[in-house]
Amino acid sequence: MVAHSGLITVMQRAARKAAPRLRRDFGEVEQLQVSRKGPGDFVSMADKRAEQTIIEELRNARPDWGMLLEESGEIEGNPTKPRWIVDPLDGTTNFLHGIPHFSISIAVEEKKPGGGAEITQALVYQPLTDESFWAEKGRGSWLQDQRLRVSARRDLADSIIGSGIPHCGRGSPEGWSKIYTAVAPHVAGIRRFGSAALDLAWVAAGRMDGFWEDDLDPWDTAAGVLLVKEAGGFVTDYRGADRMFERGEYVAASAGIHSKLQKLVAGALR
Repeated sequence: MVAHSGLITVMQRAARKAAPRLRRDFGEVEQLQVSRKGPGDFVSMADKRAEQTIIEELRNARPDWGMLLEESGEIEGNPTKPRWIVDPLDGTTNFLHGIPHFSISIAVEEKKPGGGAEITQALVYQPLTDESFWAEKGRGSWLQDQRLRVSARRDLADSIIGSGIPHCGRGSPEGWSKIYTAVAPHVAGIRRFGSAALDLAWVAAGRMDGFWEDDLDPWDTAAGVLLVKEAGGFVTDYRGADRMFERGEYVAASAGIHSKLQKLVAGALR
C-alpha cells in the first residue's frame, strides 16, 4: 500500500460511502425524481443525497472546516482552517441518461501564509469502476497504488485532447467553435466525455494528452488540477497564466504539448 495522509483516507471514505447509493440510483435511472432548476441544469435526488452523505462524513472528520459545494453553496467554517471543495456528482447529464461516466470530486483548499489559497489534497472517484485518483501536493498523483504520469507525447499530431462543449445557455458556442476549428486540424482526436473532473484525472493518467474548457466552477476542477500538476503536467488559463480558477478557463496538458495547445487556444480567441 502507498502511504498517504489521513485526509486522503477521510476523502476516500466519504466518496465510497456515497458510491453504493449512486450506483443503485444509476441502475434505476428511469425512476429517478428529477427537478429542473435552470437551463441545462438538471439536478437529481441522487446528487443531493450523495452530497449529504459526503458532508456528514467530512464533518465528522473535520467539524470546524468550511465547505464549498455544488448543491449547497458555501458553508462557513473556521476561517483559519482549510476548506473542502466538493462536487458529489460531476457528470449529472451522463448519469441521468444512463451513460456510465461520472465522478465524485473532493479537494482540500488551504490558505497560503502570504495570502491566497492552494489545493493541497485531491480525490476524483469513479463509483462504477471503483477507480480512486488521488493526489497530495509534493507527493505525486496516484490511481489506487499506481503512480500516475502525464503522457510523454510531444507532438500534437499524436495527441488526444478532451474538451467540454457549451450547452443550454452555458458557455460560448462561438468561442468554443473557434477553438475547435484552431485545434482540430493539429491533433489526433478531440473527445467530449461529460465530466471535467474525470477528464482532468484522465490527463493525469496519460489517457488523454490534454484538455481545454471554460465556464467551469471550482468544484468541477479543484481536484483535477492538482492531479494533473502532481502527475507532471501543466494547467493554466487560456492566456497561459495561473488564474484558471479566477477566470474559469483551463488548459491542462503534458509538459510536451501544453504550450502548443495553449497557443492554439489563445490564438483562436484573438
